[in-house]
Amino acid sequence: MKVADIFSSAKATGAQPISFEMFPPKGELTLEHAREVAEQFQDLHPDFVSVTYSAGGSGNSGATAKIASMLTHDFDIASVAHLTCISLTHDELQRKIDEMRQAGVENVLALRGDLPQGTNASDAARAEYPYAKDLIPALVDAGFCVGAAAYPEGHITCENLELSVEHLKQKQDAGASFFVTQLFFDNECFFRFREMADRAGITVPITAGIMPFMSKQQISRMVFMCGASLPSPVIKLLAKYEDNPDALREAGIEYACRQLEGLRDAGADGLHIYTMNRPSVARAAIEALRK
Repeated sequence: MKVADIFSSAKATGAQPISFEMFPPKGELTLEHAREVAEQFQDLHPDFVSVTYSAGGSGNSGATAKIASMLTHDFDIASVAHLTCISLTHDELQRKIDEMRQAGVENVLALRGDLPQGTNASDAARAEYPYAKDLIPALVDAGFCVGAAAYPEGHITCENLELSVEHLKQKQDAGASFFVTQLFFDNECFFRFREMADRAGITVPITAGIMPFMSKQQISRMVFMCGASLPSPVIKLLAKYEDNPDALREAGIEYACRQLEGLRDAGADGLHIYTMNRPSVARAAIEALRK
């Protein structure tokens, strides 16, 4: 099923699609392990599950379409295959399109992806597909339902939030039919971003992406990689449970659930949980949202 249709059906009934992301760290997610995760996801009835495509198109990239196909055909879960463009040539893109078609993939999340090691911004600008907006038309022409990323606090390489919203509009104009946001820890950031997107003429659904923090190391990595800010309540939790990793994980999941509840109550278009392949995270989020 196409994700755009999922959002349309949900809007007609006043519902909010709930989705998960399978996030293969360093390309280590095997098809067998993905099947185990998918079996537990199936019991939670997500509206769709997205499957990441590793940085630079390496690692798990060959498994992305296979896992997306497995989700749809073996577990009857709508799936979204991520695809990064920064390293793609025209011929490689066509091979990826053929691979996804053969796997029965209907939905693709178009992303720029991380710059390959040793590549600077000027090198990237000379790529055949330098930005996600350049990739989207080819995927739409190939018949896919295409989504793209949104950045509630602005992309880490972007000068200001207004410019990030302008880039979002360019992705919509290129054919994106839904957006999934990068993680954030302060719902007010999302609400401000949503207002700016509305004023800029963004009309397609923007689903809010939430990732629980599981350790101090993880949250530090997120901040430096994504540019997400840490609100005071998160900093206080990190300080409180600095010497108690188990309690910190519990607090991180509980904090994410409260974020999701707030976004639900405020009428977000959809709710996307970065599960880190932990069904326990997905289950906690679903229980919080559906209780």
